[in-house]
This record gives sequence, structure tokens and C-alpha cells, in this order.
Amino acid sequence: MKEQVYLAVDLGAGSGRVLAARTDLQTLELEDIHRFDNPGTDLPGGLVWNILSLYREILHGLSLAVERYGENITALGIDTWGVDFALLDEQGRLLGLPHQYRDSRTDGMEDECERRYGNAAMYRETGIMPFFLNSSHQLLGEAVRDGVALRNASHFLMIPDLLAFWLTGRIAVERTNASTTQLFSPVTKDWAWDAIEGLGLPRGIFGEVVEPGTILGNLREVVAEEIGGDFPVIATTTHDTGAAVTGIPGEGDYAFLSSGTWSILGTELPEPILTEEAFTIGWANEQGVENTTRFLRNISGAWLFQECVRQWRSEGDKSSYAELDELTEAAPAFCAFVDPDHDDLKAPGGMPERIQELCKATGQSVPSSKGEILRVVAESVALKHRVRFDQLQHITGKKLSRIHMGGGGIKNELLAQAIATSCGVPVHAGPIEATACGNIITQMVATGDLPDIAAGRQLIRDSTPLKIFSPQDPTDWNEALALFEKGL
Repeated sequence: MKEQVYLAVDLGAGSGRVLAARTDLQTLELEDIHRFDNPGTDLPGGLVWNILSLYREILHGLSLAVERYGENITALGIDTWGVDFALLDEQGRLLGLPHQYRDSRTDGMEDECERRYGNAAMYRETGIMPFFLNSSHQLLGEAVRDGVALRNASHFLMIPDLLAFWLTGRIAVERTNASTTQLFSPVTKDWAWDAIEGLGLPRGIFGEVVEPGTILGNLREVVAEEIGGDFPVIATTTHDTGAAVTGIPGEGDYAFLSSGTWSILGTELPEPILTEEAFTIGWANEQGVENTTRFLRNISGAWLFQECVRQWRSEGDKSSYAELDELTEAAPAFCAFVDPDHDDLKAPGGMPERIQELCKATGQSVPSSKGEILRVVAESVALKHRVRFDQLQHITGKKLSRIHMGGGGIKNELLAQAIATSCGVPVHAGPIEATACGNIITQMVATGDLPDIAAGRQLIRDSTPLKIFSPQDPTDWNEALALFEKGL
């Protein structure tokens, strides 16, 4: 049969790319077409995304893909990070650049949400925990400040929905990403209208919600002419974590771990868990493909490591990742711990010093060298995974036999092994391209090339070698866990 090509736009909070997936329906081969940076920009009005530049980069990538594959291109899907959004007027015009989720306008909004509606009530309706980055908190920040954009808005679109609108002309919000907003009901599969009105947000901006796998339509004529080709755009699993979980080829009862800047640990369930215990401990219910619930918890994953490296490089250090890994492995074990999710470690800048300050403030040994600091980071992150893994099994009542890890974080083999030993179960690592794979197989189901997601996951297994990290002697880790939990 003729080789088919599916295109994926994969945007992260730092970089983006357009890639192609070539398939004969027996194997899947991914190829980068165009990579580009996605730096946040600090303007007088706050931290924003340069969405227009991203759109131009996407068009350039699509032009390159058409040059290479032409009529073999079957469809396109877009996935991005969650929670961030754009506001449009009634004519579909953008009302300002989308803000970043780390923008300060969410300061104090958890307390404001509690005052207006109640965080426990929000959880019962949406299954999402109060968190500084939630779309609900961002919108509430706009409402409290009587923001001009919100006052004049007619449409609320998540970032992938905005890009799809510019490509196709159709305004719609895809369900898995809508569920990250803390304004969507996992029970009714529609907007959480009582919560929206209780927060004082304008009901009219929340429009059509579509299923992952919905064909939105072909490219607008002006877009097709610019890139030199035409094909349908599919609302895939547009939230990158949703796409990653879709693309993790696990079987049976397992925990998924989407590993990147954030570690997202969880398991797929047929229904949400909206109990008081789940709320108290802090677990979220996000929507998944094929009407599943992704019961999960965010952990600060590679964030601390990335920020340490960024700081050192800004100071002139040019150590490679391999050299830093060697320094980490050579450093003494279990000298100190930090909570990776501590409030003092959320913001960018000065990360090595802030880690040292936390260790000092808690009466621990203060790491001094780069290797020692990164060893504290690696062990602390692994131990936080153990805490969450135990909670996950307790709340769901499931005995999870392994952790299936996908995403760029699997390249950090030291961390993958540490998680396996700390949690006491094997870690099956792969694919690195879990997000892109999930994006692609959702498209393939939508076009009828695959019957369901299970067949897509089998296609990924047939195409991608997995690496298994078996747990080692846990004695030292169990002793470290007791010390780590005391500090939480």
C-alpha cells in the first residue's frame, strides 16, 4: 500500500516542532520537519506567549512537509501544554497575547476562588485541584482586575484550539484540554456551568466542546495556498499530557508517567474519583481519549534540573548533560532533600541557590558542588514519585505492577532507575516521543486507519523498543523515604 504521512504540531512551554509520522499501518516512523523555540516574553502587561510567531513557524513547517511528502499527507493534529488560553471577540479577532501560566496575575486567586465559590465545591464539580496555573485562576485574575480582554471577549479557546481555528476557521474546544481548565465537568462532559457562574465568569465565552478525534475541517483557502497543499485538521488529544498518556503503550494495571518539565503520574480509570480524600490529598481528574479519566498528580520533574543547568550556563558553564550526569553519580547519596514542589522552587531563576537555602533552612547538609546539587534534585524527585505512587495505589485500590514512563525524561536514566528502586516496581521506559505518538494514533483512529486506541498502542509497541529498569535493593531508599517524608 502507499505510505501514508500524518503531521503533528507539538508545542511545549519552551520549544515547538512540526513532525511527520510515516506509516504503512504496520510500523510508525517519526521524522522532525521543523524545530523552533518558544520563549516566553516578559512585557509590561505580564508574561505572554508570542503566539503569532508560533503560528508563522507552524506554517513554515507545514510548507516544508508539503514539499517533502505532498499528496501522501493524510491529516494534521496539534497538541500543546494545557491551561493557557486566548480570548477572541465576536469576529474571531485575538484580544491580546495569551498569558503564560506562571504570570503573576494568578497571585491570590486560590483564596479568591475559595471566597467566591469554594475550592472543595470546585473539585466536586470539575475534579481539578486548586493550583496557581489553572485557567480558572487566570480568568478569575482577569475578572478581579476588570480586564479589558475578558470584558470584550466572545470566545475562549485553548492554545491548540486557537491554532486550529486560524488554520481551519472553526471555533471549538477539544475535551481533554478543556478538562485542564478547572471549568469542565468530568461527569456531564460539558462546561461546569455552576462553577463558571459562581466565579463570576462570563458564561457566553465557553462554546462548543468536541471529542478527541473530531475532524475540524480542511485548511482555509488562504492557508492551503500559502503552504502549497491541503488536508484535514483533526482535534487530536490536544493536551500534551493527554497525548502522551494516549501514546504510552501500557497494558493491564499500570501507572503512567509522562516525564518532562513536569512529571505527571497517574492511571487511566473508567470514571473520575471525586471523593473528599482525593481532594484532600490533591489528585486531579483530567479527561482522556475514549472517555477515560486520567487520574493524576503533577510533580515537579525536570524543572529543577533544567533551571539549575540554565543558571549555570548563564554564568558561563558549558558542561554537557553527560558530564553533569557523571558529576551527579559521583556525588554522595542521600545527603539532603528538598520538596520538588515547594513554593520557593516554582519560579525561574537562581535555582541552585534556592535549593541550597532550603537545605540550610531545614538544618540539612548544604550541597556545594554541581554534582551534589543535582544529586539532591534527582533523589528528591524520585522520592516524591514514591510518595505519589503509594497514594495512587491507595486511593484507586489498584495494585499497579509497573510504571510506564514516556517522554523526554526517559533520557535521564539515573532518574528512571531511581524511580524504579524507590517505588519498588519496574519502570518500562518508552517511547521518548510519547506525546507525538499519542497525537498521531488519535488521528489514525479518526480517519479509520486504526480501529481504536488499543490498536494504536500496539502499533507503537511494534515500532519502538522499550527499556526496562528493574528495582534494585531498596534498603537505603526506604530509610531515605522516612527522612524525606518528615520534611514534607
